[in-house]
Amino acid sequence: MKWDRSIQLALVHCQGEIGKVVLAGAPEIPGATMADKMNHINQVDDGFRRFVTSEPRAGVAMSVNLLVEPTRPDADAGFIVLQADRAHPMSGSNCICVVTALLETGRVPMVEPQTVVRLDTPAGLITATARCEGGRCLSVSLDNVPAFVEALDRIVDTPRWGPIRVDVAFGGVYYAIVDVEQVGLAIDPRHARELAEAGIELKALLARQVSVQHPEVPGIDEIAYVMFRGREADGAVRTCTTLQPGRVDRSPCGTGSSANLAVLHARGEVKVGDARRSRSIIGGEFTAEAIGETTVAGRPAVLPRITGRGWIYGMEELRLDADDPFPAGFALSDTWGPQVGELNGTRE
Repeated sequence: MKWDRSIQLALVHCQGEIGKVVLAGAPEIPGATMADKMNHINQVDDGFRRFVTSEPRAGVAMSVNLLVEPTRPDADAGFIVLQADRAHPMSGSNCICVVTALLETGRVPMVEPQTVVRLDTPAGLITATARCEGGRCLSVSLDNVPAFVEALDRIVDTPRWGPIRVDVAFGGVYYAIVDVEQVGLAIDPRHARELAEAGIELKALLARQVSVQHPEVPGIDEIAYVMFRGREADGAVRTCTTLQPGRVDRSPCGTGSSANLAVLHARGEVKVGDARRSRSIIGGEFTAEAIGETTVAGRPAVLPRITGRGWIYGMEELRLDADDPFPAGFALSDTWGPQVGELNGTRE
């Protein structure tokens, strides 16, 4: 990990979920495609990821989005989601943060009342439509990659809760979607710590019992997140995505909402043109709409559109001194949770 410039980042959140955006100063990432670049970070050199996502320069409740030149001619920009455990192929809240940063900082020219931004991601091309006024993004709608189901009502054996039914679906990354009452909890801020620990425990069990591999994109071969699901009296879907090493998503989760839309579509509960609201643990909302149907390697799939909003709340500049004792960063279980030891390069 070598570079001779400072790192400039826009500080952005989407419905409370922090998704910083690296605007300048990052090292070049090798790879002919965005998936190649993500796999290089995960398999060859993740020094930059650790630098920007670990203490003392970062905290657990955030992601960092690495802007890179697109690898395809039909995209305006490319990005890779960097989180505490690894680089991920796609995230709805982070995509909204990226579009907001690109437009409000002038990296992509803003056209009012509507600007279309095409993003190259390891999961595929994302087309974002931003509603703009007065130099601000008032909302961002993401036409996500096709979402499809791997398994409905898959039984997972757990020592703590007994057999649990899990829906496994892809919405940009793979999700295990669990009705929250099966673990004896509710999606409520009071239960955030318990939900985080339950989700990470389930993720470890799933890794031993359920295998996935995207049929078209190498390197997308794990269930990235467990998302707990509840249903509200007004018809909204309550979501709580759990992330390594042990925290909960503050946003309603765009890729998780896409995966859940695929589940509802597969069950016949959603048809093209239908929309569902996704509501987070702290009450933020996305709209998830089924705008079409397609197939992925012969599998029925739905085309999701996720709408939400992001806010830039500041700017940040990072640099690394030659004598900095923590160039790879660190994480401690007091704030990062009980699974912190699984993070590469951490110290306890």
